[in-house]
Amino acid sequence: MLATVLIYARDMERTAAFYARFFGFEIARDPDGRLFELTSPDGGARIAVHQAAKSVKLGQVGVKLVFAVPDVDAFKREAAAKGLTFGATHEADGYAFANAKDPDRNSVSISSRAFRR
Repeated sequence: MLATVLIYARDMERTAAFYARFFGFEIARDPDGRLFELTSPDGGARIAVHQAAKSVKLGQVGVKLVFAVPDVDAFKREAAAKGLTFGATHEADGYAFANAKDPDRNSVSISSRAFRR
């Protein structure tokens, strides 16, 4: 079972707020302030946001966070109203997806694949 995905961030508060605002995560700060732990009210893996060292290169395409949504275009409209623009909606084998970037240029995607029939 995948329990946590750790994201390195230049501005931990800004990154945590991004996932709370656009994907509904709840934020808990570690008592020592070195980590934010984000949990979704819908369950699933947690996201840990950790301060990136200056030497860490952010925004590479080695990892993409994919969020399951039943209606990609509806989610895109809601996100746009809050200030997040996704790219074009792509159709695949019975599902749709679209991509964006978080404040640290990490790839995020919304996908209806989990809901396909």
